[in-house]
Amino acid sequence: MTTAVPESLRQEVLQANLAIPQVGLATLTWGNVSGVDRDAGVFVIKPSGVPYADLTLDHLVTVRLHDGAVVDGDLRPSTDTETHRCLYLAFPSIGGITHTHSTHAVAFAQARRDIPVLGTTHADTFNGPVPVTRDLTKEECAKDYEYNTGHVIVDLLDGQDEKAVEVPAALVAGHGPFTWGSDARKSLEHAIICEAVADIALHTMSLSPTTPPPRHLLERHYTRKHGPDAYYGNPGPVMP
Repeated sequence: MTTAVPESLRQEVLQANLAIPQVGLATLTWGNVSGVDRDAGVFVIKPSGVPYADLTLDHLVTVRLHDGAVVDGDLRPSTDTETHRCLYLAFPSIGGITHTHSTHAVAFAQARRDIPVLGTTHADTFNGPVPVTRDLTKEECAKDYEYNTGHVIVDLLDGQDEKAVEVPAALVAGHGPFTWGSDARKSLEHAIICEAVADIALHTMSLSPTTPPPRHLLERHYTRKHGPDAYYGNPGPVMP
């Protein structure tokens, strides 16, 4: 099998997909991760319906970015491939995308409610609520459904790459979460966080009606990890 992308990207996409059930984000085959090589104009994604336990490098599918054609791989790509492609085309900052049906994030999507910012755990990653899209129309479902699923996310973010960077996640109404990041691994990390803050929010709201903390506290937590003045963590590898 020939490949149009670096082996490192294929390995990263494989490992991110294998991690979905390991971190409790998927039931059966409900989830997928992709990673893009913008120089080559392609992205790599999980094939449709292949159990995670059976997934190998040879199963991965490479898809051309500009038209969605499969250029490498013997299997059909994920049914969500066109949603991934739409997001890659709309937001240049995105290097990887994860989609799951994780329980608590899906609950918010099915209730058609944003995941609210109720504390610093959320604000550490998302600079605002994780928003939910409008419902797709009958026409959008009848034709190009998966691509239109991406479009409602693009519309939700007004097509602004800056918004996609500051809140790297969205809930598709009645469906579930899509998250993204600078690469496939980061998109998976954001999926893990999205599910965690959805769980925390549901617990918080079950205790009592609540309002967000002061904006200055939330901004402090976001900016200590993101932007030019970030100071969380350490540069480079940490020696044992």
